[in-house]
Amino acid sequence: MPFRFLHTADLHLDSPLRSLALRDPALADLIAEASRLTLRRIIDLALAEQVDAVLIAGDLYDGNQTSMKTARFLVAQLARLGPAGIRVFIIRGNHDAEATITRELSFPDHIHVFGSKADVALIETGAERIAIHGLSFRDKHAPESLLPRYKAPVPDARNIGMMHTSLNGAPGHDPYAPCALSDLQASGFDYWALGHIHKRAEYPGDAHVTMPGIPQGRDIGEAGAGSVTLVSLSESGLSTQAHIVSEAAFALVPVDLSGLTDWRDLRDTVTTALDAARLPAPHLVARLVLRGDTALAPRLWRDRDLALAEAQEAARALSGVWVEKLTLDLGQKTPASGALADLAQVIAADVRHSPAYGDALEGLRRDLEHALPPEARDAVAKITPEQIDAGIAELLARLSGEP
Repeated sequence: MPFRFLHTADLHLDSPLRSLALRDPALADLIAEASRLTLRRIIDLALAEQVDAVLIAGDLYDGNQTSMKTARFLVAQLARLGPAGIRVFIIRGNHDAEATITRELSFPDHIHVFGSKADVALIETGAERIAIHGLSFRDKHAPESLLPRYKAPVPDARNIGMMHTSLNGAPGHDPYAPCALSDLQASGFDYWALGHIHKRAEYPGDAHVTMPGIPQGRDIGEAGAGSVTLVSLSESGLSTQAHIVSEAAFALVPVDLSGLTDWRDLRDTVTTALDAARLPAPHLVARLVLRGDTALAPRLWRDRDLALAEAQEAARALSGVWVEKLTLDLGQKTPASGALADLAQVIAADVRHSPAYGDALEGLRRDLEHALPPEARDAVAKITPEQIDAGIAELLARLSGEP
């Protein structure tokens, strides 16, 4: 019989969603609860598949915001696996190391939490011996590779390693316990169950290396339907299968408005795009990007808030669909003639790239950053050229007063 297990990581239970809460508290509540619903689905899947074990490769929580209520929920869900004979193996990641409750929890006997010294847990399954290797973060920073600290593969056993690592690095992720993929694949292990990077990736080789990704995304930067990995390991080989478990999936949804001339057609166009963008999760959280060369451009730049309200109303008519933000990428952004056209030309030729203009914008950005609460300051940490161009286009559209 093969040894079958579920591999997941980066649950980030009850992760605070401050920026989303500022825009839509109801949506923030949905996503905050989604991490719990996703954990329930993972446990349900383990029970339905009758796996031998569940491996969680770090970041159960989200740093020092963790409460005992969150921890008790986690323990209660994992406890459901015990009566079915399913063992649980956990390593702590960088966020877990920050959580003050990490060292205070006690788990049932079927749950093994690896400490900050590399260790091996042996499982006998009929004729198969399974060696699960793990090492938890002791501190929230791990600037060097952890691989040299792992024990050698156990002879005459299938060896599975659990590691929380940024691998060779990834955009948007700090370099935690950096490690070369080639070193993992040359380690003599059969499978590496990784965590930390929130985007799913698999790397077949002498050792099959999997980063399962975050099972429940928290914002548009973690787009797509989150999954866990079902692994089957036997003498005949290794197979993996991704299972979607997320409650809500974020998606960037482009909406082509090319040729659109009547504002009344906007809602139908948005509805069609949202319906086509559904993902295999109960809820879709969309960020709309209105694109194309349309006569509606001046009004859209001027009345973007109205367009967002209508898009959200269209989403509410579709079961389980939300619109969290709307951005514009349109043609016909500037007036074609008249005084405003002359102003647009002056801005483009003399103002837009002048050092004084850049200094003034940076001064305004700093003032705004200081005026915002700490949790919202990342939203204005820098000003991109695209944002500047969008702001100019919106200003000109508002000055035009076109209906």
